Amino acid sequence: MSLFSALNASVSGMAAQANKLSTVSDNIANSNTTGYKQASTEFQNLVNQTGTTTYNAGGVGTLVRYNLLQQGNLAGTTSTTDLAIQGNGFFLVQDASGATFLTRAGAFTPDAAGNLVNASGFKLLGYSVDSGSTAADGVTSLEVVNVLSDGLMATPSTSGTLTANLNSNASIAAGSLPSANVAGSIYTSKSSSLVAYDNLGNAVTLDVYFSKTGVNTWEVSVYNSADAATGGGFPFSSAALTTQTMNFSAADGSLISPANLSLAIPNGQTVTLDIAGMTQLASPFAVSTATMDGNAPSAVEGVNVSGDGTLSVVYANGTERPVYKIPLATVPSVNSLTPQAGDVYEANLRSGSIVVGNPGLAGLGSIQSSKLESSTVDLATQLTDMIVAQRSYEANSKVFQTGSDLLAQLNNMLK
Repeated sequence: MSLFSALNASVSGMAAQANKLSTVSDNIANSNTTGYKQASTEFQNLVNQTGTTTYNAGGVGTLVRYNLLQQGNLAGTTSTTDLAIQGNGFFLVQDASGATFLTRAGAFTPDAAGNLVNASGFKLLGYSVDSGSTAADGVTSLEVVNVLSDGLMATPSTSGTLTANLNSNASIAAGSLPSANVAGSIYTSKSSSLVAYDNLGNAVTLDVYFSKTGVNTWEVSVYNSADAATGGGFPFSSAALTTQTMNFSAADGSLISPANLSLAIPNGQTVTLDIAGMTQLASPFAVSTATMDGNAPSAVEGVNVSGDGTLSVVYANGTERPVYKIPLATVPSVNSLTPQAGDVYEANLRSGSIVVGNPGLAGLGSIQSSKLESSTVDLATQLTDMIVAQRSYEANSKVFQTGSDLLAQLNNMLK
């Protein structure tokens, strides 16, 4: 009987409008939720069997969708661990049970253990630089990003650069050269500008002696300054870390050989010192570059995140070291992801498997530090939709009331 179908259709209409009001309510409640994507309710008609003389109403069904591809506005913050994505992709996060999810909610802060955790308690995942893992290794090689694990870490020196000019007009050194390591050793020029670090982070000052031994030839000897005699200088208590002969071009004063020096730092690593930029010109001795990597023990003072996802810790002494590579992820059908509590999404059969990649590559967006992605909710639209859904619900209830009255009249006719 079509009267009963009208009642059923109006009930489905009220249920559909109730679903619409539920999504509107959720959207309004999350209008300030970081990374939230606006939900929408789509209606689809349900057709029952019809004929030329009768019509049986089928009613309406609903389907809730999330436009996860919509970009929210990026708002600036004062925290470098607040992260937003400009473009496509999601952060990979982990819950307390170790399950992996996707999210755009990037308000990460270090917890008591130093793990980067967002407002919903999900931990950020990344690849450790020290492990050598990359996005090509997939989800299985990801680990929780921790910004305190490198605190008070000393990095031994392994490379450095020394560039200086040696005076071509200097006299040839006569007597015992620094390589002899005896009292009164003669040298032409000296530099104490290089400071290396051993395995424990102790500073090792290097005394570099240059002695002219002939036309276009010089001897270079490097000593540990701590081994110098009382009052400084020769003899040192230990042998030179290295002694080499330097050969310069007579045509332009450039260094012919060697290009670098190899130094075994006491209680440290072997340092490769680049001296390829040395010159021998008619100008006083002057050091233009004296750099050495490594650092003394220092606490982590801050974190920097670059657009390509490289997370570096900044130590109190000013040095900076990359420790993690934060990847982005996507799926073949983004809007088919399953929403879960905490503004995260889970991959399923309809969405396809998670694909991990580097920010800025393969269609993925870039990571913006000190920014958060705002909710995509448009309050004006939601308030309008709320009024429309309310009126539609009332109209469906009127249809139900009319059908009920007609059934009551039919029952009265049988009395």
